[in-house]
Amino acid sequence: MFTGLSAFPLTPITDDRIDEKALAALVHRLATAGVDSIGALGSTGSYAYLTREERARAARIAVEHADGTPVIVGIGALRTRHVLEVAEDAQNAGAAGVLLAPMSYQRLTDDDVFGLYEDVSAHLSVPLVVYDNPGTTHFTFTDELYARVAALPRVASIKIPGVPADPPAAHARLQRLRQLLPDTVTVGVSGDAFAATGLNAGCDAWYSVLAGTFPEPALALTRAARSGDTDRARAESERLQPLWDLFARYGSLRVVAAAAAHLALTPLHNLPLPLRGLDADGRAEVAAVLEELGL
Repeated sequence: MFTGLSAFPLTPITDDRIDEKALAALVHRLATAGVDSIGALGSTGSYAYLTREERARAARIAVEHADGTPVIVGIGALRTRHVLEVAEDAQNAGAAGVLLAPMSYQRLTDDDVFGLYEDVSAHLSVPLVVYDNPGTTHFTFTDELYARVAALPRVASIKIPGVPADPPAAHARLQRLRQLLPDTVTVGVSGDAFAATGLNAGCDAWYSVLAGTFPEPALALTRAARSGDTDRARAESERLQPLWDLFARYGSLRVVAAAAAHLALTPLHNLPLPLRGLDADGRAEVAAVLEELGL
C-alpha cells in the first residue's frame, strides 16, 4: 500500500460537524476509481482541526466505505500522549497504516522529533508513514534524521515534500535517499506539481491531494510513470499545470475544497472554521480551470 497512488480526500465539515454522507461518498469514489490507498485525515483531511472523537469517527467511515482499499489514517497531534490516543483509535477502526507529521507549537529539535517517532512506533501494530511537511509543521527533516527514523520498527514509508524540478537532480536526490534508507522503506513524493518528476526519478508512491477529488488524472499520471512512460507522465503533469498554478496561489486545500463544492461532492462551505475557503472570484477561477481541463 506504500507504492502507487495514495489519494487524500477532504473531511467535509458542514455546520461545524463532519458531513458523514459526503465523506463516505468521497472515499467510495476513490475506491471505485482504483487508487492504491486512501489517506484519511491527512492535511487535506483537516486532521489538526478535529477532536479525538471526530477523528475516530472519520477513520471508521473511511475504512467502512473503502471497499477493501487500504486506508492510511493521519495521527498527528501536538502532544505525544494525544498521538498515541488517536493512533489507537485508528487501529481500532481498521486502518491499514498510519501517517504521522511532527506537529508543533514550540519549535521542535531533531531529538524531539526522533523521540516522537520512537515512542509512537513502539506502540503500533500497523505500519507508519513519516510525513515531512515543513509548510504546515514548520519543521524540516535532515537526511540524517530520515535515516534515524527509518531504522525504527513499523516505519514503512517516508513522504517527502517534493523533489528538485530538474530531472537529473531529482534522480540524484532519490539515489541519495536510497543510500540512507532501509530497502523496506519506500519513498513517496508529495507536492502534486512535483509528482511526475518524483515518480519518473524513482519515487515509489505519490501521496496526492489531487487524487482525493480527481483520482482519474492522478491515476493516469501514476500508471504512466510506474510503467516507465516518463514522457506521458510529464505530459499529463504539464496538462494539469493550470491546477498546479492555483495550488501555488491559493493553497491546495482551498482549491480542492472549492473544486469538490463545484462538482457538488460537498456543500459549498466544507472547511472547518476559521478556514473560510476561497471567495467568489477564487471559486470562479477554480471552476474555469476545471472546465478548461475537462475535470
